[in-house]
Amino acid sequence: MLQRLYADNYKCLVNFELNLQELSLLLGPNGAGKTSVLDIVFALRHLLGGGARVTDADTFPTHTLTRWQERDIQTFEIDVLLDSDSFSYRLEVDHDRTSRRARIVTERLSQNRKPLFDCQMGEVRLYRDDYSEGPHYTADWTESALARVAPPERYRRLTQFVEFIRKVMVCSLYPPSFRTESRSEDPLLQRDTRNFPDWYRHVVQERPDLLPEFTRALKEIIPDLHGIRLEKVGQETRALMVGFEQGSERYELRFGELSDGQRALIALYALIHLAAGQGYTLFLDEPDNYVALPEIQPWLRELENVCGETVLQAVLSSHHPELIDYLGSENSYMFQREKSGVVTVRRPEPNPDRPGLKRSELIARGWDT
Repeated sequence: MLQRLYADNYKCLVNFELNLQELSLLLGPNGAGKTSVLDIVFALRHLLGGGARVTDADTFPTHTLTRWQERDIQTFEIDVLLDSDSFSYRLEVDHDRTSRRARIVTERLSQNRKPLFDCQMGEVRLYRDDYSEGPHYTADWTESALARVAPPERYRRLTQFVEFIRKVMVCSLYPPSFRTESRSEDPLLQRDTRNFPDWYRHVVQERPDLLPEFTRALKEIIPDLHGIRLEKVGQETRALMVGFEQGSERYELRFGELSDGQRALIALYALIHLAAGQGYTLFLDEPDNYVALPEIQPWLRELENVCGETVLQAVLSSHHPELIDYLGSENSYMFQREKSGVVTVRRPEPNPDRPGLKRSELIARGWDT
């Protein structure tokens, strides 16, 4: 799981540090930096996925520099715990504001404080699994040299970290943008989850054994649902069909014919049950959007049950009182933007002056901000 994130000189995040749990809730007003945290995680996954450059729109373009800072270097660090081993990754990006170009000046990975990878200004040093020094070579400064390392057996530890990052999903559900058909398989959801049918198709092909539990969970929350299947409608195209049952009558609707709320529920339960046991980490921005009030808590309970087990970790960003009160202070992190523009984060504490009020009510009244 991702235990710690550090960012400096990225949007409103200056010398910012966040420690996370298996299940974490990010709280705070709009503009306080919650989405910026998710943006960083998404950008790191995009960069380490291979083929991305630091100036790409989805990574670290120059306009992400903190506006009131004059420094040109952005710094990012993440600490990840995998199988009782601690991995630490550091990335420094140097920007030329005039040309809007950027390059990676430092990229470093260690395990249990022992080096696995070190790239300084394009000069790479690799370290084998026994931490002995391996080959040296020159790399392209504009992309991640770590993402380009071939995975031979002697670099198994390094590969383990990269594979973890590549299975981090950062999503904000927007059902109106969901495609209704799949033309290919996609192992990762896009940021707005528009490719949900492609991801669903990939997972079902890889793990058909997960479908019964997924269908069982959906039947409990969506009335009359019978099942979901992919129907061939072209040489490579598959339509996502959702079946319903009313008495002795059965009928099917295309995924696009469902309501936005129904599509959101299917996606939310898929993230729990179809991601099961495959090493996924979930970062979800306002997952309660489009979901009715009685539908939120059952999904939260299921998510809580699988976190740290079949799903490695889940980090949620939300304003919804149901999430705030259900997860409580133990799982929450309160973001606040100071008058200077800098973002700070703290753990919510009990308010002895306002006994009996729920956490969401304290926030709503401005007594816990």
